[in-house]
Amino acid sequence: MLRLTVSQKIAAGYLLVVVFCFAAAGYALAALNSVTRRAERLVAVEFKTFTLAGDLSRSILAHERLERQLMVLQDATVLALLENRRQEMESFWVPLRPHLAQTGFQELEEGFASFEELRAESLRLLEEEQWQAAEAHSAVLLSPQRNRLLEDLAGYRQAREQGMDDTMRQLATQLRRGYRLTLTLAFAGIGLAVPVAAGVILKIHRAMEQLRHATRAIAAGDYGYPLVLEGHDEFGHLARHFADMALKLRDLEQHHLDANPLTRLPGNLVIRSELERRIASGSPFAHVYVDLDYFKAYSDRYGYTAGSEVILRVGDLVRRIGADHGNPEDLIGHIGGDDYILLSTPERAENLARELIRAFDAMVPEFYTEEDRRRGYFSGEDRYGEKRRFPLLSMSIAVVCTRNLANPTPETIGRECAKMKEYLKTLPGSNFLIDRRELRK
Repeated sequence: MLRLTVSQKIAAGYLLVVVFCFAAAGYALAALNSVTRRAERLVAVEFKTFTLAGDLSRSILAHERLERQLMVLQDATVLALLENRRQEMESFWVPLRPHLAQTGFQELEEGFASFEELRAESLRLLEEEQWQAAEAHSAVLLSPQRNRLLEDLAGYRQAREQGMDDTMRQLATQLRRGYRLTLTLAFAGIGLAVPVAAGVILKIHRAMEQLRHATRAIAAGDYGYPLVLEGHDEFGHLARHFADMALKLRDLEQHHLDANPLTRLPGNLVIRSELERRIASGSPFAHVYVDLDYFKAYSDRYGYTAGSEVILRVGDLVRRIGADHGNPEDLIGHIGGDDYILLSTPERAENLARELIRAFDAMVPEFYTEEDRRRGYFSGEDRYGEKRRFPLLSMSIAVVCTRNLANPTPETIGRECAKMKEYLKTLPGSNFLIDRRELRK
C-alpha cells in the first residue's frame, strides 16, 4: 500500500484541485466560446436579415403608393421620387440577397427579379405618359407580382423570427447545461482545497448566475436587465453580446408597432389589426377619421419642412386630445400624410371631434406668416395649374359607428368615411360629421 507523507498528500490535493479547476475552466470557456459565436451570428446575420426584409417590404409599399399617386396626378415630376424609391429597394435587396440561399429562400430571388422586370416596364409606360396602359399593366401584372413578393418577404421574416426564437432557447439551454456541469466540477475542487479553488469558483458562479438570470429576463421581455459582468474575457464579451441582443430585441418589438417615423403613432398594420380585433369582439366602437384640408397647398407654399412640422404638431394634438377626452384603451394612429385615426367608444366620439377642431383651429394661425394670417388666405396654383385662393388649413372629421352597420368591415368603414370626407371638404372651415343613419348593410 502506497504511503504518502503529509507534504505529498498536500501536493496531491493541490494537484487534484488544479485538475478539477482546469477541467471546469476549460469546459466553461469552450461552452462560452460556442455561445459567443452563436450570439455574434444571431446579431450579425439573423437580426440583420430580418431587419433588411422588413425595410425592403416597407420600401416596396412606399414605391407602390408613389406609383399610384403618379397615375392619379399624372405628374411626371413624381418619376424622380420613384427612382429614389427604386434605389432604396436596391440598397436593402443587395445585402439581403447573399443570405437567401443559406436559408432556403432562393425563390425570393426569382420573385424579386420578376418584380423588377414588371416595375421597369411600368416605369417605361409612365415615362412615356401612357397612363391607361400603365394602370392596366399595374393592375394585371405588377400588383399581383408585388403582392406575391410581399407575401414571400413576410414568410421569410416569419422564418427568421422563428429561427431567432429557437436560437435564443438553445442558448439558454446551453448556458444552463454549462452552468450545471461547471458548478459540479468547481465544487469538487472546493471540496479538496477551498483556499485554492475559491477565487475561480466565485467568478464562474457569479458569471453563470448572471447569465442565467439575464437569459430568463430577456426571454420574459425585460430587455433592460443589468448585466454586471466586466472585463475583456469571455464573460465580459458574452455580457456585451447579450446587451446587444437585448437592444436588437427591443428594436424588433418597436418595429412590430409599425409606428409612423414622424409622429411615432401606430401605422396602418396596427390600425387594421385593431379594427379587425374590435369588429370580431362585437362591441360597438367609433371610427374617427381626421383629415386636414388644403394641406398640399400649404406644403407647396411653405415647403416640406413646414409641412412636416404641421404633421408632427397635429399628431401631438390628436394624441393629447385622445388621452384627455377618450378612453385608456383607445387606439390613436397615423395612417400617413395628414390623415389620422382614433378608435374610441361611440359616446366619446362627438366630444373628441369637437375638441380636436377647437384645439386645431386655435393652433392654425401659428403656421402662417402675418400677411397670410391677416388675409385669411393665400394665392397659388392648384394641381391643374389654375390660379386660385386657398383658405387657411382646416380640419374635416368623419365619424362612423359600427352599431349603425349590419356587417362592419375595415373596407365598409373606410368607404363610409371617404364619402363623408368628400362632403365635408365642400364646406368652409373645420367641420365634423357623425353618421347617425339607421342600421344598414
